[in-house]
Amino acid sequence: TQSENILGYYVNVERIPNSCRNSSNRIFLKDRKVLLNLSMAYYRVNISTYNKAGESPQAIYIVPDFSPTDLPGQIHVKHQGTNAVVTWTPEYNPRCFVVDWGASKEDMRMKIVTTTTGNFTLDNFQPYKLYKIMVHASDLCQCESFTRHEKTFGVTHFYSVEGVPRAGPANVTVLNITKHSALVKWTEIAPEDCLGFLQGYKITYTDSLRKKSLAVTLNSSSTTYHLTGLKEKNTYLVQVSGFTIAGEGPPTLSQPFSTPKYGTVDLFYPASVLALC
Repeated sequence: TQSENILGYYVNVERIPNSCRNSSNRIFLKDRKVLLNLSMAYYRVNISTYNKAGESPQAIYIVPDFSPTDLPGQIHVKHQGTNAVVTWTPEYNPRCFVVDWGASKEDMRMKIVTTTTGNFTLDNFQPYKLYKIMVHASDLCQCESFTRHEKTFGVTHFYSVEGVPRAGPANVTVLNITKHSALVKWTEIAPEDCLGFLQGYKITYTDSLRKKSLAVTLNSSSTTYHLTGLKEKNTYLVQVSGFTIAGEGPPTLSQPFSTPKYGTVDLFYPASVLALC
């Protein structure tokens, strides 16, 4: 409502994390847009207006994650207890590398590496937590240069110690039931419940008399499986679990369904409903 009194805008671009204090990059603008050429590190953008009376409160914007595609380098990580040794082969030798690592935006740490050895050690890793490690290259190694001159070399994810999933997939349903087949569908296990890199899923289905039990192993991208070879007019129980390199997690609640004698059945059985019964 008072835009006619605005003289311009202040835009502060701050790297997250930022081990260099008071090194945010402040831009003065007359227009309401700005083009930023940033690395894949996390950034906080603070925007405020100003006029003759002073500066307004800041609006805060967190730059969202970029998809790590077409990066020039590969990062390799090997754990050593609570530490991790990171190695890479740079395509050229910049003056320094800037390394970010952490389990979330809120606890990222930053390290400036000025050697050209191609490896370094990061510390303070906890087991069963997924960490993101980013390596950026910069030819200017002053603190104020990182928001403008660094380029991301590579990104990887890392567990110092992997565990088994602490939960199975959610929303398991059985659909399209016929005399001899049925479709099992589920929602992937939440990343925070995997406790390791998910390798795949295991589906176990058993007839009501427990005379026949079969297990099928699927890759981690699967969220459906078509059961075949079922007997007509029979009841089956289905369970789904996930597994990492450390082992198999707990299965879901047993999911019952019955095959008809003729035709198909359009019923489905959500696990959430069964859990309330």
